[in-house]
Amino acid sequence: MQECQLLIPEIVSLLPALKTLLKHLETFRRTGAVLINWLDHGADILLKMDAPVTGPDRTKLIAFARDHKILRISAGDELIAMLAPPTLTLSGATVEPPPGAFLQASRTGEAAIIAAVLAGLPKLTAKSKIIELYAGIGTISFALAASTRVEAYEGGAAAVAAHEKAIRAGNLAGRMSITTRDLTRQPVLAAQFQGAAAVVLDPPFAGATVQIKFLAQSDIRRIIYVSCNPDALAQDAATLRRAGYSVIAATPIDQFPYSDNIESVVVFDRGRISTVR
Repeated sequence: MQECQLLIPEIVSLLPALKTLLKHLETFRRTGAVLINWLDHGADILLKMDAPVTGPDRTKLIAFARDHKILRISAGDELIAMLAPPTLTLSGATVEPPPGAFLQASRTGEAAIIAAVLAGLPKLTAKSKIIELYAGIGTISFALAASTRVEAYEGGAAAVAAHEKAIRAGNLAGRMSITTRDLTRQPVLAAQFQGAAAVVLDPPFAGATVQIKFLAQSDIRRIIYVSCNPDALAQDAATLRRAGYSVIAATPIDQFPYSDNIESVVVFDRGRISTVR
């Protein structure tokens, strides 16, 4: 790869040296994957290969990290080298994402998503509570916490640990909570939404098929749904529509240029007439 209009230049510049490195690793035999997240101060690299990491491999990976100022490099579950704190600032909170963590595709896309979510909130007070589902490492959570209390749920243990650590570091324990919960196997039940001013959810690509049924049965008036899959969004929206919700705002975000993929932030309300067609 000589160039890529989607990747930031710093990642593109790493690719030739990374290609050379992979050719000489014993842990890479036939198949593998490389995940690169660009954090506040550099690259965080996770290798997923098809053989165990050897001693010589570790030496090469550590040298690569030093030569290219990589913040952290991991192979599978093993931390190979961490030369500087791999941190990411999310709405003023400092988070240390786990290797290979899910991040939004771009900072501009992330900002547009957050802006659309905040614009879709009802009137809140300092005592109001937002329930957030599929909260990840806190991309939206910390923005929400600036104006109200947040009760967040996430299924990935590593993401929850990073989220929790950032809450403690920011002295936000009185305003925020994060709970490990697989929302497919153990969805939040309708009665558990009681007292929340709104629910914000950003489910995985497949959508929130199981969880959305309990949301539809709840007394929540305002739901803000972030989606990268229009088909899954349409399916879940149909469930909400049958429960009496209307779409009052919809924001498309072109977070994936040169592709037919689109991010959407859709605001549902029970009790207001739809103004979006």
